[in-house]
Amino acid sequence: MTSPLPAPGLPGLLNGSTPPGIYRLPPADAPEDVPALAAEADWRASRLRLTGVHDKTAFLDRCATDLEFPQWFGHNWDALADCLTDLSWWGSGKFRGYLLLAEDWDAFAASAPDDARTALAVLHDAADYWSGTESPLAVLLG
Repeated sequence: MTSPLPAPGLPGLLNGSTPPGIYRLPPADAPEDVPALAAEADWRASRLRLTGVHDKTAFLDRCATDLEFPQWFGHNWDALADCLTDLSWWGSGKFRGYLLLAEDWDAFAASAPDDARTALAVLHDAADYWSGTESPLAVLLG
């Protein structure tokens, strides 16, 4: 598993000049602005707010809530991987891509480093799964 890449320019990620993957949120971009910027570029975006999340259970619960996972989500790492490789639950329509913004990632990683490593591996696998498709998945860690 690789570490997140340095922050790309968000416009480059959204217009396709930067390949999708796992990146740091560019310092110049406010988390609350990302969904609107993504929508303007015809990307489907969602914010995962990790404030106060300190373990696997809380992380998976927050994913279920913030990302509006389907009822069948099993609250384990395999179920997270399943949800992120079957994005049919993430809204209908054709998007140029999917963008997941994980806010307060560093605080989560500091308080639960093993869980954060596992979560990051799942996110990397999901981004790899969607790479090269018409609607790739990109993850920004804020």
